[in-house]
Amino acid sequence: MISLQELAPLQPHRIEAHVGNTPLLDLSHFAHSHGVHPAVSLFAKAEWFNPSGSVKDRAALHIVRIAEHTKQLAGDKVLLDSTSGNTGIAYAMLGASRGFRVKLTIPANASPERMKILRAYGADIELTDPLEGSDGALVVAKEMAAADDQLFYADQYSNPANWQAHYWTTATEIWEQTNQQITHFVAGLGTSGTFVGTTKRLKELDSSIVCISAEPDSPFNGLEGWKHMETAIKPAIYDDSLADSVAATPTEASYQVAKKLASTVGLFVSPSAAGSVLSAIETAKTLEEGTVVTVMADNAFKYLSERFWQEQTLN
Repeated sequence: MISLQELAPLQPHRIEAHVGNTPLLDLSHFAHSHGVHPAVSLFAKAEWFNPSGSVKDRAALHIVRIAEHTKQLAGDKVLLDSTSGNTGIAYAMLGASRGFRVKLTIPANASPERMKILRAYGADIELTDPLEGSDGALVVAKEMAAADDQLFYADQYSNPANWQAHYWTTATEIWEQTNQQITHFVAGLGTSGTFVGTTKRLKELDSSIVCISAEPDSPFNGLEGWKHMETAIKPAIYDDSLADSVAATPTEASYQVAKKLASTVGLFVSPSAAGSVLSAIETAKTLEEGTVVTVMADNAFKYLSERFWQEQTLN
């Protein structure tokens, strides 16, 4: 595994140098109002503070830096990957900043906001069957990569640089921001990079930390970016032996948490971010003391055209 110290340093005044070091927000009061014991603390990483607005900046940056270091992304090579939106936006931002072209496969039903952001960054977009979701976009990307050797296929679902980004950064930040007091870690599963990398490092720092993976409770759900692992194409980087338990997370309850976070805490978060908070609260309810930490992948600004937030506006 290549360490951060082996890579070319980031220039401090460039946008990508500001990936990571996101705030850890105290949601304990919110958790206590939902039945969590007063001696239990709950914190969440606010990942929309990353430059392109989501946790995916971490994985995308590390994938790009490793590819540049190993000369896989050099010269006229074009970065290709499949995405449900956030990772693609991160790649597109980095491509604009670092001077390489980006080509993405993305389901045709991705939100208009995401499409506009991708085009603003200059990404080349290949729309895929909306009924096939992120798995369909993945299949198309693999076919394109096999047919064109001018493409660097980043393959976020199989690239170990994905989880290593969180091993080197997310876990270390959580460990330091909680003053080494974290007892439980909860994260949603999409590519699984956030959970796998953070869990690997946290377990090295303290093997007693309990790590819970969260996923939708059904293959048909509204938690965009997450995978129902039993029915989805499992990412190659996913290691199901790492989770101490799995939290099945319902969509509608996550929507309700999103509404309450906005109206009572002032946090306007995406459905999947709310799902992470919900899963963390359910974990915290089983405890009489401890410190639970989760990751809120992004805010809700890229989801405003979706039914959920339109209905919220009307209420």
